[in-house]
Amino acid sequence: MAGALVKGSLLVASPTLADPNFFRSVVFILAHDADDGSLGVVLNRPSPIPVDEVVPGWGALAATPSVLFIGGPVQPSAAICIGRTELPDVAEAAGFAPLYGTLGTVDLHEDPIDVPVPLAEVRVFTGYAGWGPGQLANEVGSGSWHVLTANYQDVLSGDPEGLWARVLRRQGGWLAVLALYPTDLASN
Repeated sequence: MAGALVKGSLLVASPTLADPNFFRSVVFILAHDADDGSLGVVLNRPSPIPVDEVVPGWGALAATPSVLFIGGPVQPSAAICIGRTELPDVAEAAGFAPLYGTLGTVDLHEDPIDVPVPLAEVRVFTGYAGWGPGQLANEVGSGSWHVLTANYQDVLSGDPEGLWARVLRRQGGWLAVLALYPTDLASN
């Protein structure tokens, strides 16, 4: 279902968005403000690097696949962690900032057992996607992105490569048809 461009929503790339950083990507919005711009992480770009190689101690909590994800082209040396707790209502606590439902950002400088919120699983991203004020709204308006409602299974999907088509299919209607759009029109 189409959603508002807010923290916790998904951006699903139009099949015609050719930018290699975002081709068939699904982005989870971490922050959105008309004056400051938007920030998110690409959910369907796993790397071959195990989480423990980059942030030792966090691999045991990493959702499958337990690898580092390429969150976007901005600051590729920065790490962002999103964690899921099984607590229904979580307030901000040292090392955990709520995002959407049971999801929040997690401070990777903490030892996993020192985070005061019990974590069920985490996903670690290197880099992020960022847009200046008004830039993302313009891209959405031009049809480059579909703004959709997220669920935690999207953020921590065990099948990240199939996420783009799966999110589109569950929308029904025209968006479900877009999931069938060929990767290369010349081979259609």
